[in-house]
Amino acid sequence: MSKLKVYVKNDQTEVKVPVGIRLLIRRCCQAVLTTEGFEHNAEVSVSFISNKEIRNLNKVYRNKDKETDVLSFPLMTDGKPEEIDENDFVMLGDVVISLETAVKQAAMYGHSLEREVGFLTVHSMLHLLGYDHEKSPLEERIMREKEEAVLEKLGISRDSTFVNEG
Repeated sequence: MSKLKVYVKNDQTEVKVPVGIRLLIRRCCQAVLTTEGFEHNAEVSVSFISNKEIRNLNKVYRNKDKETDVLSFPLMTDGKPEEIDENDFVMLGDVVISLETAVKQAAMYGHSLEREVGFLTVHSMLHLLGYDHEKSPLEERIMREKEEAVLEKLGISRDSTFVNEG
């Protein structure tokens, strides 16, 4: 099995990072690589940032002046490694997540924050591997099916993570 380095960094103060979320992110990253048959050692960076910062990044890199939940910055071209470091690790890229938006979306969709962060991580990892749901409806469907398959393997599928209204 290939090695995986996941660097998780908190660069925001708006939302307290829940216990266990870093492990969840690592598990999600590994599950995507395993499911996709990625055979290289890999490295990925995940940062939690504020809504203000993610809006700024979205404006600068995607020309969309609005907040979003997650952004991916792949370092591979057409799903092929561009850069391999001296220890044979492929740098997949960077993921930035707005925990503020993740909290809002979890409440809106009626599921746990863990499910939301897991989904955003899996979604971004697929982007880092070259998938793009904005290319076509077919690409979007393929990506959604892959996301749900990985989340189901991790036990955080749609069906198992809804918050019960007591």
